[in-house]
Amino acid sequence: MENLAAAQQAAIGKAAEMRASGTEIKYIRSTFAPDDGRCLCLFEAKTDASVRRLNDEAGIPYHRVVEALDLTP
Repeated sequence: MENLAAAQQAAIGKAAEMRASGTEIKYIRSTFAPDDGRCLCLFEAKTDASVRRLNDEAGIPYHRVVEALDLTP
């Protein structure tokens, strides 16, 4: 859980840094599934390349970046 909290803080900080330099990106939230050992991180960004860059520069490991649509009623 400490590693997840540190990764979340890194994502929040890197998103703020990237926005300050002109990249449109926002960290929204993360959801952790302990039985799977997986974490889903949601970002709002213009491109998937921005999300990859954020994770790479923040040192956050990831398997893939995919587009998602919010279907909240």
